Amino acid sequence: MGIPSPIITGSIAYLVLGVALLALVFFMRSIGKLSPDDAAIGNVVVTIATVSMWLFWLCAWMHQWHPLISPIYEAMD
Repeated sequence: MGIPSPIITGSIAYLVLGVALLALVFFMRSIGKLSPDDAAIGNVVVTIATVSMWLFWLCAWMHQWHPLISPIYEAMD
């Protein structure tokens, strides 16, 4: 039993998203639209936001995969 494939696929998607956004910050810095300080802040914001969104998605996926609370059905008379 290994890691389920949706977790790997979703994690790769968030990794690609994070790298693309970091590349956007780097591109904006290279053309002069961002100062070095703003680019550094952008790198931190993109990294924290990507990790936070990935962690939220992972928790939501795991809670749906193995729910902690199951519905209890009562017999209808």
